[in-house]
Amino acid sequence: MMRHSALLPVSIIAAAVAGCSPSSQPTASGTRNATAPAPTETRATPATPAAVTDTHIKPTPGGLKTFGDWAVGCDNGLRCTLAALLPEAGIATGSGSPITVNITREPGPAGAVSVKIATDNAHTAQPAGFAVDSKPTGLRDAAGLAAAMANGTALSVRGANGRPITTLSLKGAAAALRYIDAQQGRVGGTDAIVAKGPAPSRARAPSLPAIARIAPSGTAAKLTAAQIATLRKRATCNAEGFTPETHALGGGKSLVIFPCSTGAYNLISALFIVDGAEITPAQFDAPAGFEATGADPGTPVKSVINGAFENGVLTSDAKGRGLGDCGVHQRFVWDGTRFRLSEQSEMRECRGNADFITTWRARVIRP
Repeated sequence: MMRHSALLPVSIIAAAVAGCSPSSQPTASGTRNATAPAPTETRATPATPAAVTDTHIKPTPGGLKTFGDWAVGCDNGLRCTLAALLPEAGIATGSGSPITVNITREPGPAGAVSVKIATDNAHTAQPAGFAVDSKPTGLRDAAGLAAAMANGTALSVRGANGRPITTLSLKGAAAALRYIDAQQGRVGGTDAIVAKGPAPSRARAPSLPAIARIAPSGTAAKLTAAQIATLRKRATCNAEGFTPETHALGGGKSLVIFPCSTGAYNLISALFIVDGAEITPAQFDAPAGFEATGADPGTPVKSVINGAFENGVLTSDAKGRGLGDCGVHQRFVWDGTRFRLSEQSEMRECRGNADFITTWRARVIRP
């Protein structure tokens, strides 16, 4: 089932928090299991002194924490998100259509705040406002909502008739917001949400690493029956009824996505690079697929889960369970030698929120 999200306009909901000013905010897709779009690219101009070059930084995704009924995490650019978690019993019984709320705060002195609401049901009443402990909060006042949540016990998402569409527990929300204040360097500052003080903002906005990608070109290699048999043996693959995919990478090289094993909702595929008669395991700059979750990848070569290669982007969608409300989403781009992690989002708690928290971002450039 697709996950439909009501993404509030950033230009309206991004708001100042005691001394901050609005700024624009790109947000992750709220559609469950949708194919990830190609990353935004910046064409580096050699003649320009300020041209962006590959920073060759090893990916270090941020960690996630859980405070009560809220998960929270920040990426390497210090964009932080807290995500509502639903009661496990409610998910199991399937009572009602799950509705989740994520609050994201941008880094730096501006520190714009935004809200995202998502539901599995396209027919769910559209939210028209919020209430914290029965006190209404404007739908477009994201900063005010976050501040109210820090002192409340229950968050209601209300429809146009003023009645609650759903009510979420605020247990742990204050701690999660305080964690964001600390990670972004706002503790004791006027721009903090919870840990307020009289000091001016010390928040910083780290520069994102840059990856120089190679755009796909050429014709994908065609595998012979003998090559397929060799790859299956090297990858210890036993999946039947699946056909290996090949995709041109450029420079005469092709990517092979070789299905290895399958379960109810995860297909593990081993990855190889074909260069003429030579076939080698694909190389990565970060753990991929189940390796990124800490689980056994099931194959001695690098692999992705429910993988796809489109518009020059290799994606992996490792699901913690069939509902798709936990796991790791990844996007990789090819730099001519290996696949580089350009984005990673995660949800470690399997509690109904499939709007994953971004833990790593990179700028993708074309030299």
